[in-house]
Amino acid sequence: MTVRAYRRLSVEERRAQLLDAALSLFAHRAPEEVSLDDVAEAAGVSRPLVYRYFPGGKQQLYEAALRSAADVLELCFAEPQHGPLTRRLSRALDRYLAFVDEHHTGFSALLQGGSVVETSRTTATVDGIRRAAAEQILFHLGTPSPGPRLRMMVRTWITAVEAASLIWIDEGRQPEAGELRDWLLDQFVA
Repeated sequence: MTVRAYRRLSVEERRAQLLDAALSLFAHRAPEEVSLDDVAEAAGVSRPLVYRYFPGGKQQLYEAALRSAADVLELCFAEPQHGPLTRRLSRALDRYLAFVDEHHTGFSALLQGGSVVETSRTTATVDGIRRAAAEQILFHLGTPSPGPRLRMMVRTWITAVEAASLIWIDEGRQPEAGELRDWLLDQFVA
């Protein structure tokens, strides 16, 4: 029998460790297929310790992991406002597609819905990512007061990016990420 050596971590470090373990699992398996035992094992801790940090169980852990992933996704669209717009958007799409590639299963489960762990809070988190991405794009367009048509066009394009990302995953990540990025940029410009 192997005895685990537990390392004392601060509350923030332990929480981050558990969220990282959960995100790693959710990236490769649908949320309903991940148990708290799986998360504990991946983090190298006991199940009661997972409950100590997430007393709401799997639902609370999933929502916290989703929020953590949302923070990363929102940063994908954060870009300094210099240089050509298409180059800025290209870098943002590269970061976004790298995230999708790394977290493909969790990303698919998140956007396709139907998960047993989906709630109004998880739906609001996803919508918050979309809104943050739209605001970043509108900021880069440099339009001080974008009208409803421009806002709708940007939000529609974000939906197209999500749909293309899901199809890209289903198609074995074909075409290559750079080609997909260029195609999505062409759509935006058109």
